[in-house]
Amino acid sequence: MKINEMTNFFLKKLNDAKIEDGRNNYFILTKKFLNYSKEYMLIHGDEDIDQEKFEKLELCINKLVEGIPVQYLTNEQEFYGIKFYVNENVLIPQPDTELLVEEAINIIKDGDKILDLCTGSGAIAISLKKKFADKIDVIGTDISKEALRVAKMNADTNGVFVEFVESNMFDKIVENDFDLIVSNPPYIETNVIKTLSKEVQNEPHIALDGGADGLDFYRIIVKEGKSYLKHGGYLILEIGFNQRDEVINLLKENDYLDIYSKKDYSGNDRIVVGRRR
Repeated sequence: MKINEMTNFFLKKLNDAKIEDGRNNYFILTKKFLNYSKEYMLIHGDEDIDQEKFEKLELCINKLVEGIPVQYLTNEQEFYGIKFYVNENVLIPQPDTELLVEEAINIIKDGDKILDLCTGSGAIAISLKKKFADKIDVIGTDISKEALRVAKMNADTNGVFVEFVESNMFDKIVENDFDLIVSNPPYIETNVIKTLSKEVQNEPHIALDGGADGLDFYRIIVKEGKSYLKHGGYLILEIGFNQRDEVINLLKENDYLDIYSKKDYSGNDRIVVGRRR
């Protein structure tokens, strides 16, 4: 089989399976596992493909068809200009979450102490630490041991120190003097998860499921967060596109000040910010 015949064969398979961005994902896989760039394959389309390479790629394509995200196959995702290792134990960091990082950077001052709840891959915590280095202290927490292993690996790979703590929300947090708490918590309604794409459903449900109305974790963070923030400290929360009003109301009910929200680059409400009185 020629390279261009292989490409046509697999692209048709991905198209028939209605795999979103199948063409781009195909070339990501050929680069990762065959060391063939898109340009190489277009120029050398008449070359024969080695059977072993074909079978290696076929295994990956079949997993894509089954709904395994390409990032779990390559174990890579870029976030805020940084490469992160990801696997099935963590959510795949998304560009929308970069808005939370940017807003945190606007707020953080030298000497601040930051808490990242539900840290997952550590993308938020590590991005902030790389930006400010030794000028800030960052703690990341997660209930999942497996997620924390990934987060620690990412911190080591990126040459930063973040203290990671296994904790169910605030349970194991002893400090109560944070200048900023950030979180991208589970916020999808339980009954909605089963309607999402196969790719999303293959991400860890513990990191997706926000309860019947999607607000379970916001209630905990907003209410208990006051006890862990300094007076005047900030809380930044990523939210679902339809949760702005509910989360803002939670902040108001818990006496936060200077509450505001910001939209992501697609025009969806994406973060809500409040400050402890």
